[in-house]
Amino acid sequence: MSAARRRVLCLCGSLRRVSSNRAALEAARQLAPPSLELRPYDGMAALPPFNPDDEADPLPAPVLALREAVGRADALLVACPEYAHGVPGAFKNLLDWLVGSLEFPGKPVLLLNASARGSHHAQEALAEILRTMSAELLSAQSFPVALPGAGCTVEQVLASTERRAELRAALDCLVAGLT
Repeated sequence: MSAARRRVLCLCGSLRRVSSNRAALEAARQLAPPSLELRPYDGMAALPPFNPDDEADPLPAPVLALREAVGRADALLVACPEYAHGVPGAFKNLLDWLVGSLEFPGKPVLLLNASARGSHHAQEALAEILRTMSAELLSAQSFPVALPGAGCTVEQVLASTERRAELRAALDCLVAGLT
């Protein structure tokens, strides 16, 4: 009897149409072993600005959809760019909507660092935010996926033996953290 597939929600911290972080997540989805089902979350742009006054029933529909997606996931795979040495505002807004949720605490999370320069300011800040939110970080460090820069495509990621190996190492960590 085979183990059930584990659902992993992929959160991209970028709103760009052509995003290296999104390319890294899509490449990971294509490389995922049969035990993992990676699904992208595409609703970040629809989330309203966080306001604690709005954190009451009924929640705004995009927030409810986000929380339900997180609740259905066994783990989260996050690829977030660095902007001005920090977490981009839209992604921080997404996280703010999860702070008061019942679905997020204890959720296993793995971070990808899809930067050619190995950005660390946003990765360190993001890890601290997630720890504060009671995430279970599956690795003390984000997994590096040294992409060539903005506008990198999935095909470019998959064409590199090194990038495929980096993503497979991250996926192995995800599998290990879910067993």
